[in-house]
Amino acid sequence: MSRIEQPLESLVLPSARDAGLLAVALAGVSASGPMMAATAAPALAIAFWRNALGAGGTGLVVGLRHRSEFAALDRRGWALASVAGVFLALHFGTWVPSVKLTSVASATALVATQSVFTGLIAAAAGRRLPRLAWLGMALAIVGTALIAGADFAVSARALAGDGLALLGGIFAAAYVTAGASARRGMSTATYTTICYGVCALGLLAACLAGGQPLGGFSGRAWVLILAVTGCAQLLGHSLINVVLRSVSATFVSLTILIEVPGAALIAAVWLHQRPPASAIPGLVLLLAGLVVVVRSRSRDRAVEPVPDLD
Repeated sequence: MSRIEQPLESLVLPSARDAGLLAVALAGVSASGPMMAATAAPALAIAFWRNALGAGGTGLVVGLRHRSEFAALDRRGWALASVAGVFLALHFGTWVPSVKLTSVASATALVATQSVFTGLIAAAAGRRLPRLAWLGMALAIVGTALIAGADFAVSARALAGDGLALLGGIFAAAYVTAGASARRGMSTATYTTICYGVCALGLLAACLAGGQPLGGFSGRAWVLILAVTGCAQLLGHSLINVVLRSVSATFVSLTILIEVPGAALIAAVWLHQRPPASAIPGLVLLLAGLVVVVRSRSRDRAVEPVPDLD
């Protein structure tokens, strides 16, 4: 179909319990970027351990509760989940290094453009997007250009970090698109185990090929790696999935965008890291554009604002 014919999604507001869970989830995902920037370990190694530990945790759940489903998966299910895992590896393999090259604020904002690229993928597949979505994409693109221009004036290193974060957003959109097809035929736990397992194997191969050490880090580095996994996976994604059972995806996705200023604030207080003043208008414009894109989901589900990956 060239046009999505689905009912509008109501903007269901959370109960006090769900609001509290969402607040904890937001704190978790907002802290992940600054934690990775502060970890004295190679970026690809951080990405590998985060996903390997996540795959191990979900693998235990699958082993205990979903063995029959896991064993009954057909070749197509394995293939779709594996493709999603490859894109997830590319996402982490570009975004995690970006937080070490540019400011956490810029990296977090630019990788959030996944909503824009998800919409563009939907449009390329023949789906008609609402005008509101195109308006939001235009605002986000202008904001991205302003951020890149500001960081170009800072250093080539910061500009390279911006480019990697933007690639991370593109690969996140591809991961989301592939994952949406995969999850139609399997539980979230089974899908996550396969996807994170393939992702971890891909990142392991990248570390070995690039000669990146996977051990020998300080105790503080290991604590931060474990904390990143816990904050992003257990406190972040797990609680978001719980809230999504009773709260509209549009509301959750809009709320998750608070991660952008949240991560910037944590980085400013903890790492004494502030984006250049010239980048702030671009950050504001990009965030405004993302809000418009995500809000357009209530009118057309081709623009899929999924929970944050990071």
